[in-house]
Amino acid sequence: MHTHNWRIWRNMALLLVCAVLLTACGAFRSAPDSGPAPESARKAVKTAYTQMGKKYRPGGASPQKGFDCSGLIWWAYRENGVKVPRITTDQANAGQKISLSDARQGDILVFRTGSGPRGLHTGIYAGGNSFIHSPRRGENVRVESLEVPYWRNKLIAVRRVVY
Repeated sequence: MHTHNWRIWRNMALLLVCAVLLTACGAFRSAPDSGPAPESARKAVKTAYTQMGKKYRPGGASPQKGFDCSGLIWWAYRENGVKVPRITTDQANAGQKISLSDARQGDILVFRTGSGPRGLHTGIYAGGNSFIHSPRRGENVRVESLEVPYWRNKLIAVRRVVY
Protein backbone atom coordinates (compact mmCIF):
# COMPACT_ATOMS: atom_id res chain seq x y z
CA MET A 1 0.00 0.00 0.00
CA HIS A 2 1.31 3.44 -0.85
CA THR A 3 2.39 5.68 2.03
CA HIS A 4 -0.28 8.28 1.18
CA ASN A 5 -3.08 5.68 1.20
CA TRP A 6 -1.78 4.24 4.47
CA ARG A 7 -1.90 7.68 6.11
CA ILE A 8 -5.48 8.22 4.95
CA TRP A 9 -6.57 4.84 6.35
CA ARG A 10 -4.68 5.43 9.59
CA ASN A 11 -6.27 8.86 10.08
CA MET A 12 -9.72 7.48 9.31
CA ALA A 13 -9.20 4.67 11.82
CA LEU A 14 -8.04 7.12 14.50
CA LEU A 15 -11.07 9.31 13.85
CA LEU A 16 -13.40 6.33 14.13
CA VAL A 17 -11.81 5.16 17.39
CA CYS A 18 -12.11 8.64 18.89
CA ALA A 19 -15.72 8.97 17.84
CA VAL A 20 -16.58 5.61 19.40
CA LEU A 21 -14.75 6.47 22.62
CA LEU A 22 -16.41 9.84 22.94
CA THR A 23 -19.91 8.51 22.37
CA ALA A 24 -19.61 5.30 24.36
CA CYS A 25 -17.40 6.14 27.30
CA GLY A 26 -19.29 6.76 30.53
CA ALA A 27 -16.45 8.88 31.94
CA PHE A 28 -17.57 11.78 29.78
CA ARG A 29 -21.12 12.04 31.14
CA SER A 30 -20.71 14.52 33.97
CA ALA A 31 -20.83 17.86 32.13
CA PRO A 32 -23.84 18.24 29.86
CA ASP A 33 -23.31 20.23 26.69
CA SER A 34 -25.35 23.42 26.41
CA GLY A 35 -27.02 22.44 23.18
CA PRO A 36 -26.12 22.10 19.54
CA ALA A 37 -23.17 24.06 18.28
CA PRO A 38 -23.25 25.95 14.99
CA GLU A 39 -22.26 23.85 11.99
CA SER A 40 -18.96 25.72 11.52
CA ALA A 41 -17.94 24.93 15.12
CA ARG A 42 -18.84 21.23 14.74
CA LYS A 43 -16.87 21.11 11.49
CA ALA A 44 -13.86 22.72 13.16
CA VAL A 45 -13.90 19.97 15.80
CA LYS A 46 -14.10 17.27 13.10
CA THR A 47 -11.25 18.96 11.25
CA ALA A 48 -9.13 19.00 14.41
CA TYR A 49 -9.83 15.26 14.84
CA THR A 50 -8.28 14.60 11.43
CA GLN A 51 -4.95 15.72 12.89
CA MET A 52 -4.88 13.16 15.70
CA GLY A 53 -1.36 11.86 16.12
CA LYS A 54 0.37 14.82 14.44
CA LYS A 55 3.47 16.03 16.23
CA TYR A 56 3.60 19.14 18.37
CA ARG A 57 5.73 21.82 16.80
CA PRO A 58 6.37 25.27 18.30
CA GLY A 59 4.84 27.84 15.98
CA GLY A 60 3.26 25.07 13.89
CA ALA A 61 -0.09 25.66 12.22
CA SER A 62 -0.36 23.11 9.41
CA PRO A 63 -0.60 19.35 8.88
CA GLN A 64 2.71 19.47 7.00
CA LYS A 65 4.68 21.11 9.81
CA GLY A 66 2.73 20.02 12.88
CA PHE A 67 0.87 22.14 15.40
CA ASP A 68 1.26 24.07 18.59
CA CYS A 69 -1.90 24.44 20.69
CA SER A 70 -3.19 27.66 19.18
CA GLY A 71 -2.10 26.66 15.68
CA LEU A 72 -4.35 23.60 15.74
CA ILE A 73 -7.39 25.69 16.70
CA TRP A 74 -6.55 28.43 14.19
CA TRP A 75 -6.08 25.90 11.38
CA ALA A 76 -9.23 23.88 12.18
CA TYR A 77 -11.38 26.99 12.12
CA ARG A 78 -9.65 28.50 9.07
CA GLU A 79 -10.29 25.28 7.13
CA ASN A 80 -13.98 25.90 7.81
CA GLY A 81 -14.07 29.57 6.89
CA VAL A 82 -13.93 31.06 10.39
CA LYS A 83 -11.27 33.56 11.46
CA VAL A 84 -9.92 33.13 14.98
CA PRO A 85 -6.71 34.59 16.44
CA ARG A 86 -3.52 32.64 15.79
CA ILE A 87 -1.74 33.30 19.12
CA THR A 88 -2.70 31.65 22.43
CA THR A 89 -2.95 34.90 24.38
CA ASP A 90 -5.28 36.31 21.72
CA GLN A 91 -7.39 33.15 21.69
CA ALA A 92 -7.68 33.45 25.48
CA ASN A 93 -9.48 36.78 24.96
CA ALA A 94 -11.39 36.00 21.75
CA GLY A 95 -15.15 35.89 21.50
CA GLN A 96 -17.33 35.74 24.57
CA LYS A 97 -16.41 34.21 27.93
CA ILE A 98 -18.88 31.51 29.01
CA SER A 99 -19.09 28.99 31.83
CA LEU A 100 -17.97 25.39 31.41
CA SER A 101 -21.54 24.25 32.06
CA ASP A 102 -22.56 26.19 28.92
CA ALA A 103 -19.73 24.84 26.75
CA ARG A 104 -20.50 23.30 23.40
CA GLN A 105 -18.45 21.86 20.57
CA GLY A 106 -15.96 24.30 19.13
CA ASP A 107 -15.54 26.52 22.18
CA ILE A 108 -11.94 27.34 23.05
CA LEU A 109 -10.73 26.10 26.43
CA VAL A 110 -8.01 28.17 28.07
CA PHE A 111 -5.66 26.65 30.64
CA ARG A 112 -3.04 28.22 32.91
CA THR A 113 -0.16 25.74 32.68
CA GLY A 114 2.68 28.08 33.63
CA SER A 115 3.43 31.68 34.50
CA GLY A 116 3.22 34.78 32.36
CA PRO A 117 1.75 35.05 28.87
CA ARG A 118 3.63 31.96 27.73
CA GLY A 119 1.96 29.96 30.51
CA LEU A 120 -1.34 29.71 28.67
CA HIS A 121 -2.55 26.69 26.70
CA THR A 122 -5.63 26.24 24.52
CA GLY A 123 -7.72 23.33 23.28
CA ILE A 124 -10.95 22.98 21.32
CA TYR A 125 -13.95 21.59 23.19
CA ALA A 126 -15.16 18.39 21.51
CA GLY A 127 -18.27 17.84 23.61
CA GLY A 128 -18.84 15.24 26.29
CA ASN A 129 -16.37 16.88 28.66
CA SER A 130 -13.43 16.28 26.32
CA PHE A 131 -11.15 18.44 24.20
CA ILE A 132 -8.59 18.16 21.42
CA HIS A 133 -5.22 19.81 21.70
CA SER A 134 -1.56 19.72 20.79
CA PRO A 135 0.00 19.43 24.24
CA ARG A 136 3.74 20.11 24.14
CA ARG A 137 7.12 19.17 22.65
CA GLY A 138 7.49 15.43 22.20
CA GLU A 139 3.72 14.86 22.26
CA ASN A 140 1.06 14.47 19.57
CA VAL A 141 -2.37 15.97 18.93
CA ARG A 142 -4.83 14.03 21.09
CA VAL A 143 -8.09 14.02 23.01
CA GLU A 144 -8.10 14.70 26.75
CA SER A 145 -10.83 14.59 29.36
CA LEU A 146 -11.75 17.43 31.67
CA GLU A 147 -12.36 14.70 34.24
CA VAL A 148 -8.58 14.49 34.64
CA PRO A 149 -7.78 16.65 37.70
CA TYR A 150 -4.74 18.23 36.05
CA TRP A 151 -6.82 19.72 33.23
CA ARG A 152 -9.87 20.49 35.37
CA ASN A 153 -7.71 22.43 37.85
CA LYS A 154 -5.82 24.34 35.14
CA LEU A 155 -8.93 25.50 33.24
CA ILE A 156 -9.31 29.27 33.58
CA ALA A 157 -11.74 30.18 30.78
CA VAL A 158 -14.06 28.94 28.06
CA ARG A 159 -14.37 31.23 25.04
CA ARG A 160 -17.12 31.06 22.41
CA VAL A 161 -15.94 32.30 19.03
CA VAL A 162 -18.84 31.04 16.87
CA TYR A 163 -22.47 31.82 17.77
